[in-house]
Amino acid sequence: MIRVAVVGAGHWGPNLIRNFHDNPRSEVLWVVDRDPARLEEVRARFANVRVSSEPAEAFRDGRVDAVVVSTPTITHYEIVKAALAAGKHVLVEKPIATEARHAEELWEIALRASRVLMVGHVFLYNVAVQEVKRYLEAGELGRVYYASMVRTNLGPIRMDVNAAWDLASHDVAIVNYWLGSEPVSATAYGGAWLNPGIEDAIFATLRYADGVLAHLHASWLHPRKARDVTVVGDRRMLTFDDLSLTEPLRIYDKQVTEARTRPAFIDTFASFRASVRDGDIIIPRITPGEPLKAECDHFLECIASGKQPLTGGGEALAVVRVLEAIERSLRRDGCEERVAR
Repeated sequence: MIRVAVVGAGHWGPNLIRNFHDNPRSEVLWVVDRDPARLEEVRARFANVRVSSEPAEAFRDGRVDAVVVSTPTITHYEIVKAALAAGKHVLVEKPIATEARHAEELWEIALRASRVLMVGHVFLYNVAVQEVKRYLEAGELGRVYYASMVRTNLGPIRMDVNAAWDLASHDVAIVNYWLGSEPVSATAYGGAWLNPGIEDAIFATLRYADGVLAHLHASWLHPRKARDVTVVGDRRMLTFDDLSLTEPLRIYDKQVTEARTRPAFIDTFASFRASVRDGDIIIPRITPGEPLKAECDHFLECIASGKQPLTGGGEALAVVRVLEAIERSLRRDGCEERVAR
């Protein structure tokens, strides 16, 4: 039995508490939050769970094996560092920190202490996202040209970080996972309409070493909730709609080909060579699942087995490096910024 302390019972915290409380391999011993009203709600629902407003109180408990952090992004570094110093395994919500140097420091501390440090890039535990990874590795799409990723909704509006850190961090993690690499540069534009200095919407383009482009649109100031991804290859194309519970993936047997076709009329050499093939649409059967449950199960498995997590310190550091490059580009009116290594 792995005993857990959850720090942060706000917007996302209750989902983590539920998953670790209901899991037969774990037990929630502590819930920590600054809001007394939240702690009262926890007491009412989980009578055997101890509550506190101070993380250090839970970290001193020798029975606690692991700490789960779901607090504002700007607090992650200090809380995770303290938890690791206390000898705990840590699962922290994304992003791991707001600076790459802090992310790297936390990763090194965890490695030296032989502790599991895992970051909640929850979409990588989505069955459909993992299926896309298999398609790409098998070469089903051929050479990938670009990915277009849209993540919008009306709220929740953040005050600590902008839409890139809050929303685009998901898409950076996804495309890095799919391509098995990190981008070399980023360009970005954004607008801060609600709170000065905190972009409510960003439009960013990532450039990878092999010529693949990834365009990200992230906004919490938008009338429609969307979680749409398109990946275009030279053999096939696919779409991923995370809001579709029954048909999240579609594979399009479409391409631009140089093969001779019989179109209605061709009047230029260029149009003759760029003939379009429009084939079948395949809708793979995806078994529904809860990505957060899979993420929590994976964390417990890594603690028990000692293996490195899918979304460990190295993967989390790579995401922060990209977000820093996006941030620099935002501050420099869209100038292309190299992603640090």
